[in-house]
Amino acid sequence: MTGPTVPRATEPEPAAGWAPTRALGRAVLLAGLLLVAGVLLGRVDLIVLAAPFALGTAYALRRRPTALPQVWITSGDDGPLVEGGEVTAAVSVGNPDTVDYDLVVLRSRVSPWLRVNRAGFARDESVDDVPPTTTTPTGGETPASGTGRSVADRPFVTSVPTGAAVDLELAGRALRWGRHPVGPAGARVATAGGLLVSRAVISEPVRVRVYPRTEPFEAVEAMPRAAGLVGAHHSRRPGEGGELAGVRIFGPGDRLRRIDWRVSLRARQLHVAATLSDRDAEVVVLLDVLAEAGRSGGVSGAASVLDTTVRATAAIAEHYLHRGDRVSLLEYGPGARRLRPAAGRRQYLTVLEWLLDVRVHASSHEPYDQVFGPQLLSSDALVVVLTPLLDERSAQMLARLARAGRFVVAVDTLPTELAPPKDQAWAEVAYRLWRLDREVMIGQLREHGVPVVRWAGAGSLDQVLRDVARLATAPRVGGR
Repeated sequence: MTGPTVPRATEPEPAAGWAPTRALGRAVLLAGLLLVAGVLLGRVDLIVLAAPFALGTAYALRRRPTALPQVWITSGDDGPLVEGGEVTAAVSVGNPDTVDYDLVVLRSRVSPWLRVNRAGFARDESVDDVPPTTTTPTGGETPASGTGRSVADRPFVTSVPTGAAVDLELAGRALRWGRHPVGPAGARVATAGGLLVSRAVISEPVRVRVYPRTEPFEAVEAMPRAAGLVGAHHSRRPGEGGELAGVRIFGPGDRLRRIDWRVSLRARQLHVAATLSDRDAEVVVLLDVLAEAGRSGGVSGAASVLDTTVRATAAIAEHYLHRGDRVSLLEYGPGARRLRPAAGRRQYLTVLEWLLDVRVHASSHEPYDQVFGPQLLSSDALVVVLTPLLDERSAQMLARLARAGRFVVAVDTLPTELAPPKDQAWAEVAYRLWRLDREVMIGQLREHGVPVVRWAGAGSLDQVLRDVARLATAPRVGGR
């Protein structure tokens, strides 16, 4: 991995940011003591003994550094990174000075959700035709240990010649979705034979985007009300499509290939087969971010409420966008973030980016009016609500949507393996009572016409979508 070009210093500047080490102080002190003692005592041997220290120090300081080292971080450009995929990054240190860096100590922080199991230095190509030198750094490639600690969580040591750069290459596995930082990284440099040391140079962190892994999800074609222009769902409006709606008399503008010859011969008048048009639908995925439960174990461990919500949203959006429908996202929380409805591959990539910033926001006020403003929800849209039903406001929101005539499906995202707390004597009893109260709340929602299903991947919403579509086609009785 190649970093940016390290410029060569052309004009000497004051050595700002460099300080003498204790080795320089000891060398000057020892040479001075020996010289003073030799002069006072008249002993030439002490002066001869002090000469190597004085000459060695002067020779090491003949060329002083004029610039601080450069540190930067680059992430691997291997395409979109998904949970469980291989992540690569490089922490680079460059030498823009006219003197070699005898010792470079480099250290970087890495997010715990990026498990680095390989770390080692790789020499970049030399800059300005300066030949690179081969070193054996103490921070060579290290296998992953079984303790779970990242191998990058320690200092690495190398040397950098003038006009060159060295990369500390990191490779590992992304354990969870989100924007995970690599860095900040810091470096300190010793030069002039270890007599001068630089201050710590800190670089800004680089965030690696890890997209949620899409769980397998398939759903039936049933859609409550398809009201778009073109698509794959059968609507209730006549038009070009594959669903037969009946037979009617031929009229101006009808296509000849639609003529039903059997009926036409019996009735002695041209008749055509009428069909229902195929249209797209709008799917609104509503994410309840008022509460969190469970502890995330990453892609291979247990899933928290937020993990299930994000992964299920990605799966539902991918399914309906692949079918040509329009998908929009809403957050039910104080932030009330919203992604406008759209279709296509570009919308799917936008959905993945949008999901990276989903966070739980606890709030005491009712966010209903803030989230569901005027004209935010189409009357024909299918609203899929992903909620753990841990807050009464979530249940009230579902009931209000159902009373408003929306087509609502609630998906329960609470982990099934959620363990009760055991730190108090009555914790298990209180947990059982809370479970019973939650079941009663779910039963009341179903009485209000809100189907509640547990997320189980493919086929989770099949029966519910059939029931909702059947209710949408039933005639409505209005009061006089």
